[in-house]
Amino acid sequence: MRIVSICPSNTEVVGYLGKEDMLVAVDDYSNWPDRVADLPRVGPDLTIDMDKVESLRPDLVLASLSVPGMEKNVYELNKRNIPHIVLNPNTLEDIACDIETVAEALHCKETGSEKARAFRESVSRYRKFSEQKDEKPSLYWEWWPKPVFTPGGANWLTEISELAGAYNIFATEPEANVQTDWEEVRKRNPDHICLVWVGVKEEKVNPHLLLKRPGWEKMKAVQNQSVHVLGDSLYCRPSPRLLLGLDKLMNTLWGQSPPR
Repeated sequence: MRIVSICPSNTEVVGYLGKEDMLVAVDDYSNWPDRVADLPRVGPDLTIDMDKVESLRPDLVLASLSVPGMEKNVYELNKRNIPHIVLNPNTLEDIACDIETVAEALHCKETGSEKARAFRESVSRYRKFSEQKDEKPSLYWEWWPKPVFTPGGANWLTEISELAGAYNIFATEPEANVQTDWEEVRKRNPDHICLVWVGVKEEKVNPHLLLKRPGWEKMKAVQNQSVHVLGDSLYCRPSPRLLLGLDKLMNTLWGQSPPR
């Protein structure tokens, strides 16, 4: 099969299944697994070059609705009658189901079942670990600094927070993606601040900029030096690699991971 993935999380699902050899092109931001580095690129995930996608004559395009604005990609795929499936996960169980969905589309259903089962078992181990934590620290996840965007209750990072034995301070908001402001974050006064600016490499994120925000120098996370630059690739993409991000978060918060 000739597969084109137009979203990094979809590419990572294919890699998790061990089927990256089927990929003939990916979006500009896909960077895992390593073998995709030399593949043709079809543009940023929000502005995919559909002429190029069509010219590749794919058997299947893996599309997504995980980021607002991706709807136009799906519209173009439908308009051009290009074979495709659309993934739109918000929870870890959604991701497990997507593993199975993609596997069936790639004619490796048995592999998909095995991989999805392993993924679910890993989540269960984390959940047992987190349930043992009596005191749950509060986390503020920052996707973007200005305007401020942060995950809400319907987003996978709320679940990741809970599995790490903590909680997302914006889990109270029903949306998956919440626009807020610096003052509202200050009022909620989290124990930890997790910087995962979308599309920005870890070395380019300057946590000292937080001190320029009014009143933030008095926040618990800032005073206790609990500001963490975690990078975006393991937190902002709804793929199986979120579990690597979860492992990193648990080591950051507790200095340990759950038993394998």
